[in-house]
Amino acid sequence: MTWSVWDARTARLAHALAGLGVRRGDRVALVLTGGEPAAALHIAAQRLAAVAVPLSTRLGPEELVHCLADAGPAVVVSDDATADRVGAAVADPRVRPHRHRSVAEVERLAADAPDVAPPGGAPRPDDVSVMLYTSGTTGRPKGVPRTHAAEHAAAVAHLLQTGGRPGEVTLGVMPLFHTMGLRTLLATVVAAGTWVPQARFDPAEAGELMAAEGITSLYLVPTMYWTLLREAPPSSLRSVRRLAYAGAAMAPALAEQLVETVAPESFVNHFGSTEIYTFSIGPDVAAKPGCAGRAGVFSRVRLVDPAPDARPDAVLEPGEQGQVAVSMASPEAFAGYWRRPDATAKAVRDGWYFTGDLAVADDEGDLWVAGRVDDMINSGGENVYPDEIEAALVRCPQVGDAVVAGMPDERWGQAITAFVVPAPGVEPDEAVAATQRWGRAELPSLKRPKRVVALTAVPRSAVGKTLRRVLVAGEFDALADSAAVADDTEARR
Repeated sequence: MTWSVWDARTARLAHALAGLGVRRGDRVALVLTGGEPAAALHIAAQRLAAVAVPLSTRLGPEELVHCLADAGPAVVVSDDATADRVGAAVADPRVRPHRHRSVAEVERLAADAPDVAPPGGAPRPDDVSVMLYTSGTTGRPKGVPRTHAAEHAAAVAHLLQTGGRPGEVTLGVMPLFHTMGLRTLLATVVAAGTWVPQARFDPAEAGELMAAEGITSLYLVPTMYWTLLREAPPSSLRSVRRLAYAGAAMAPALAEQLVETVAPESFVNHFGSTEIYTFSIGPDVAAKPGCAGRAGVFSRVRLVDPAPDARPDAVLEPGEQGQVAVSMASPEAFAGYWRRPDATAKAVRDGWYFTGDLAVADDEGDLWVAGRVDDMINSGGENVYPDEIEAALVRCPQVGDAVVAGMPDERWGQAITAFVVPAPGVEPDEAVAATQRWGRAELPSLKRPKRVVALTAVPRSAVGKTLRRVLVAGEFDALADSAAVADDTEARR
């Protein structure tokens, strides 16, 4: 579609939503798999000055009910893949008011609608454009309302910080219920580029799309890059010139592979959040793999005392590890959580947003993220952070993926535990033994895993964030476990 054709289509969809009773300021919940229909309905809501509320298709039944009850949407739109779950959720008495409609129903209404701008006037910069729900890795999802001004500033920042150009051709596979997916779409709009949607990530199909459409820019989470390198032909990446990633740490080994395979003109690490899109930018991943760099174009960043009640003036000395705090003066910032003044007061203090991320600045002033405050492992009285251990273990040839968490332990308080996915063709017992050997060779004794567990897959959110709380709660099926081997050895003695 040309931009004029899509403009007419989104106008018709806006009229269709208006016909369902959506008015200025109303929320429209979109529980959609992805692709062009999700993007078009998001834009249609903007044209009504309504608030798009895209919700993750991976939400469990209780989480979906919570989000719908919390948002109070005028209309909920689902597709074939989500209709049954949404139908069950809206039947819950806590979800009021609501009108549940399928994409097909909205499309039928749009077919007879005019292709001119709907009545009511354009949204104002300070009107809320979208409400995203945080992933809920440590608790119930929280609504993050973002204004049109904040969304526009974030799109402009994204283009400036990634080297985006007019006419950029971008793969639109990151879900639109996540800030990365929205940024890919809206930056494409601002740059008058081409957005190539893929509703669900499939590496073979992604490779075909990249080759056929001449994709020039990729903005993905690290796990997607791993899969592309392993399962898509290298020739499919031939047209790619700009790489960017966010959402999770990237292992240096993966960064090195991407540089070797793609030889990108720019390779950027974006460090930010739903609340404030940009914290800092690592502008040259090839030169400094894993580095989060310095404050973005609209940002001010400082490292402060990681204590729960620290104030933003508790700035640490160079070289000390601290919590990342970002100024709320950024035009990319939200104003506070939806109906959660308690959460806002905890995260926002004296005009600074406390991210919960830990980092240290190197001699050049660049940030290196060391993990989350909540992920810290206290083992034998020493504080250890998982990221460094994971970066070492993922280099083990017998390991395909790895995550480290602190498991309750009588002796250590928390025992450093490595959960590994065996590399293709490697047996679980072999992967566990190899991880133990690798840890002894590559890590100091304080950081060596005291237990190694082999899993089929690491639990992650829809955008690749590791769900350590699932592992700590014991919600996993072990393919092999060094603790079981140790217990068996002790029993034989």
